[in-house]
Amino acid sequence: MSTEGGMTTLDLDNWQALRRHLIDHADDIVRDKALLEALGLQPKSRHLIDFGPAALSRLEARALKDFDVRRQLEMTAKANFDAQSQTHGLCLALMEARNHSDLARRLQEEARNRFGLVAATLSLEDTAPVPLGWKTLDYGGVDYIIGETGLSLLGPDAVCRVLFDDDVKRVKSAAVLRIALWREGRPGLVAFGSSDYDGFSPDMGAELVAFVARVVERVADRWPVLS
Repeated sequence: MSTEGGMTTLDLDNWQALRRHLIDHADDIVRDKALLEALGLQPKSRHLIDFGPAALSRLEARALKDFDVRRQLEMTAKANFDAQSQTHGLCLALMEARNHSDLARRLQEEARNRFGLVAATLSLEDTAPVPLGWKTLDYGGVDYIIGETGLSLLGPDAVCRVLFDDDVKRVKSAAVLRIALWREGRPGLVAFGSSDYDGFSPDMGAELVAFVARVVERVADRWPVLS
């Protein structure tokens, strides 16, 4: 037996001797309830030791872990389902728009009421008249905001004053998506602003907001912009 760093260690010979000693005194050990309880064991009969408490402890820990994982999966699935349902409801409301201005108004109201967002806006580059209620971007503004090849931009970097005006003070993260209207493919943006820094993040999937952007394109194509 030796001592290292304040802890006692057994060499092989001493361990074998201790093991034989434990076997020789097995009956005494079985009767020592305090020792068995400290080891997480429980005597069942003269020749049987129940490992129940120790085994159940491990099983309980595993069950709790599995329950947490399952609960997280269920919560994620429910959140995704709710988001899809709300998105479909938003799109149905957009499809009932009567003109470009009504489309922008509906997008703003539905995004606030259904998703609790700060703002949702539509914008077009000023190469031609811009509908009432839409934001006006300088020529090349779309590429400047999301990049020449970008289709979407999510996260704090997407927060832009020209897209949210005074609401930008409350917007902490945003989702901005490219749209192209009419035959000439006139560049524009659909933007959603959240008051939560994690409301939109770069690693977040953009499928649902991209779907809304495509619906906006189709609905806006119904009417020409008055010159």
